[in-house]
Amino acid sequence: MALSIETFEQHGRSCVRLRHPRGATAEVSLHGAHVLSWKPTPGRERLYLSPNATHQPGSAIRGGIPVIFPQFAGRGPLVKHGFARLLEWRFDGLQEATPFGESAIFELDDTEHTRSLWPFRFAARLHVALAADTLQVGLEILNRDETAFDFTAALHTYLRVAKLAAVELDGLESTPFEDSARKSAPMPASNAPVRFDGELDRIYEASPRALRLRDGDSTLHIEAEGFRDTVVWNPGGTLAASMGDLGAGEHLRFVCVEAATVIEPVSLAPGERWLGVQRFRE
Repeated sequence: MALSIETFEQHGRSCVRLRHPRGATAEVSLHGAHVLSWKPTPGRERLYLSPNATHQPGSAIRGGIPVIFPQFAGRGPLVKHGFARLLEWRFDGLQEATPFGESAIFELDDTEHTRSLWPFRFAARLHVALAADTLQVGLEILNRDETAFDFTAALHTYLRVAKLAAVELDGLESTPFEDSARKSAPMPASNAPVRFDGELDRIYEASPRALRLRDGDSTLHIEAEGFRDTVVWNPGGTLAASMGDLGAGEHLRFVCVEAATVIEPVSLAPGERWLGVQRFRE
């Protein structure tokens, strides 16, 4: 196996560090199977993690890559963004026979607690694959119930940026969107790259699979498979300052580009599997 694995504790939480022979690293907390860090080269962090994030039981970690399942945002009866990011997952080691080759596998099964919230039997797996200049994160859902179920899901990725005012996201110019910051108003395609000036919260339905995030001289290539939609979010200064786990000025350090299935839920028959993937490449 090319990757090496280290286990460690951070903020009282069990974590796993993946290390590639050429120096790239990724760190994952078992709390929520939450990817906390991705460094394609030593010292160059590509993910944003809030310095005010809470790591307490029952709380979501602000930043990194939260796993959203089985409900996106408040679009249903469950707690916002579902329960997967709030629970402890288990680490199942490195496996080679995965859709991405060698991957670290994290697993979450239904319990009496999850069934009291969402009455279905399921198995969730998070695949984390690390190459020299690429991070792939795959969310796999298996229906272990005797009836079909529907769900929405996302990888709520926080990408670190150097200068928010200079950031542009290419690839969504021709896609209409739902403006969640304006009461879900339907909006036409902008015919321009996404730029970040004030609060921005958009759901691009059936969006293109390949995007580019440009931050000065740096370009990050972002691809998705399985997920139908793309969510783009930055809280802007006023909202960020009001969020206890974020804080004043922190909105200037990240943008969220999320691989998501929101508008049209996934429907799984008993025994069926679904896989959604988000890939980042320098």
